[in-house]
Amino acid sequence: MEQATAAPLKKTPLNDRHRASGAKMVPFGGWDMPVEYSGIVHEHLAVRTRAGLFDVSHMGEIEIAGKDALAAVQRISSNDASKLQVGQAQYSGLLTPQGTFVDDLLVYRLAPEHFMLVVNAGNIEKDYAWIVEHIKPAGDVVAVNASARYALLAVQGPEAVGIVQSLTGVELAGMKYYWFAHGEVANVRATISRTGYTGEDGFEIFVPPQSADRVWQAIVEAGRPVELIPCGLGARDTLRLEAGMRLHGNDIDDTTTAVEADLNWIVGWKKDDFIGATVLREQKANGVRRKLVGFEMFDRGIARHGYDAYVAGAKAGRVTSGTQTPFLKKAIGMAYLPIEHTAIDTEFDVDIRGRRTRARVVPMPFYKRK
Repeated sequence: MEQATAAPLKKTPLNDRHRASGAKMVPFGGWDMPVEYSGIVHEHLAVRTRAGLFDVSHMGEIEIAGKDALAAVQRISSNDASKLQVGQAQYSGLLTPQGTFVDDLLVYRLAPEHFMLVVNAGNIEKDYAWIVEHIKPAGDVVAVNASARYALLAVQGPEAVGIVQSLTGVELAGMKYYWFAHGEVANVRATISRTGYTGEDGFEIFVPPQSADRVWQAIVEAGRPVELIPCGLGARDTLRLEAGMRLHGNDIDDTTTAVEADLNWIVGWKKDDFIGATVLREQKANGVRRKLVGFEMFDRGIARHGYDAYVAGAKAGRVTSGTQTPFLKKAIGMAYLPIEHTAIDTEFDVDIRGRRTRARVVPMPFYKRK
């Protein structure tokens, strides 16, 4: 019997640049991606104090357009897209009828009847198939997997606005968080979005794939005076965890609802029916049996994804994300716990390789920029 071979890893347009620059490459969501350049701690601190540059071109872009595009987006996403003005984006969920996550995503309103959904790299094909099937009842609308049209670079950190402003004629200082504009960056047509996944100010820049390396090099050069550095997925993960941002596949998935994940704020409670609405409304009214919380470790040790949580000696939940944070210098994480044990300062134990280690529930986000 022939042995099945794994599909070759996909490569972003910047793959050669990463390798030539000495990045450590790893498989991620079916892609060959840089996990670090100069070290996760070094990159994390650069983003918190100066600026970092990330290649996030592995993310997917699915465009929805047509006379009934808004109705389609309202049906398949949890948040209320009718509140979006053209040039505005929002964080949302792509949910199952059970209120659990197919994926989390950003919804961009490009025009009154044209939206772009940015989805996670490992879920592009699955999400696209889900969307195509579930927008059918909306009417006159079409979905296109436009991922191949875009490369996506993220400039994050307190110096990001100055760096990007030096390369564009788009006025950035007045751009609000979760808004975007079209223009040029380094003389390349681009969409500049004041968004990110690090907890810092910054921009995500959509450019044509063939121009990605040119824009990358221009950003590196423009950022040299303030010591911007290239960063990998390792720092992106520790940064997003400090900022309390959920990671699909860890903190949210098809077994966890938006209410259990403490993401009530991404649910359009007042909008008409949408996929998952019935379950979420019932949970909001009657409560849930468990909830995602943030925690800090009391004892020495790092609680990792998948570790068991114990309350009063009994197994009660599981850790979904955990790390030793380079900036806060604490061992932190997220875990699902029974609702009666989710109050701030509640103590519990995490089993770290056979050793019960004390932790306590704390508010999220762990870090919030000034």
